[in-house]
Amino acid sequence: MSSQTIVKSLQVKCAIGAVALMTSFGVAQAQNLFAPIAKVDEAVITEFEVEQRILFLQALNAPGGTRAEVIEELIRDRLRLAETSQLGVSLTPDELEAGMTQFASRAELSSEEFIAALEEGGIAAETFRDFVASQLIWRDYIRARFGGRVQISEREIDSAVAGGTTISGIQVLVSEIIIPAPPENAELVMEQAEVIAQSTSEAEFSDFASRFSATASRDDGGRLPWTALTDLPPVLRPLLLALGPGEVTAPLPIPDAVALFQLRDIRETGSPSRTFSTIEYAAYYIAGGRSPEGLSRAREVAAQVDRCDDLYGVAKGEPATNLERGSLAPKDIPADIAFELSKLDPGEISYTLTRSEGQTLVFLMLCGRSPVLEEDQEIDRDAIEDQLRNQRLTAFSDNLLKQLAAEATITVFE
Repeated sequence: MSSQTIVKSLQVKCAIGAVALMTSFGVAQAQNLFAPIAKVDEAVITEFEVEQRILFLQALNAPGGTRAEVIEELIRDRLRLAETSQLGVSLTPDELEAGMTQFASRAELSSEEFIAALEEGGIAAETFRDFVASQLIWRDYIRARFGGRVQISEREIDSAVAGGTTISGIQVLVSEIIIPAPPENAELVMEQAEVIAQSTSEAEFSDFASRFSATASRDDGGRLPWTALTDLPPVLRPLLLALGPGEVTAPLPIPDAVALFQLRDIRETGSPSRTFSTIEYAAYYIAGGRSPEGLSRAREVAAQVDRCDDLYGVAKGEPATNLERGSLAPKDIPADIAFELSKLDPGEISYTLTRSEGQTLVFLMLCGRSPVLEEDQEIDRDAIEDQLRNQRLTAFSDNLLKQLAAEATITVFE
């Protein structure tokens, strides 16, 4: 788990604990928590809902937590609910549970742990459920209703590039499974991978990762921290962008293994994407593959090296083919190696991968990354297209909400 993820988790937990006193104060002061604060047609918004949403947003340190902003957002929630209910749009219990699990995972908590922490701060579980349900139902409805109208042309992308559109950095929250597949087991491994690809929840995928994956992340159910999309292999980026949260890639054959990836979440950071012209790495090949002897040798080497240059001493006297060191453009690096490198900082190592039908273990070390100079920066057309699509869908959503508000009778009692 990255230090950034740990800090974020602690911030959420501390914020939740900090509002406990505020909750008791608010309850004591309210004359009637269920007094109507606003009405949208016949749907009432109560003081209790307003206070709960304020506390919830404060616990998350999220924007939009003033009383006036919360009332406005609860009004929009009622408009969304009325529209989707009228059309029979709803979530299944499994879909809602998956959404809550995904939301809680941002704080490195299960949904049960997240709800328990909220309740310690006086925030009802229903407040969390209603918040997640409203977001998920509306997102799916907007995509279904307007997605077919959003066709981004090459000319629009060209215009955005010419106009100097800045693409925010995209980060993904991914879980991984890499299953060794020596030739004698390749068919059975692929059959198992096809089963895993049908996973419908983070918990199910994580269980498979704990049981079958050969990576260090198996101890955390295959979960990886937030990763910049541009740090991942070019071949993997469009596959992840095509997934919705909770969905899994088809099995991806890689040398001596099969890989699967589950998208848990995606976000824009507001900062430009970082890209690299070259990535320098070293690969030291150890006989024995993932046998006890091969893994033992890998641990010995790990204890001897702090940087890539140290591997020359380890390989001294051995055949020159035992150590490879190169500096390649990201697109020229084999996909399995590129993905392992995306998880490393300079000087860090991985010995998950194999070669020679599983008989050789790859001791992989990241030496460094060379950033692309601003004047040489490549235009990420896929990212521009994705941003333009999201902007268009957001505009459809905003316009529809304005229309629904104009057609509704909205009364605010304060």
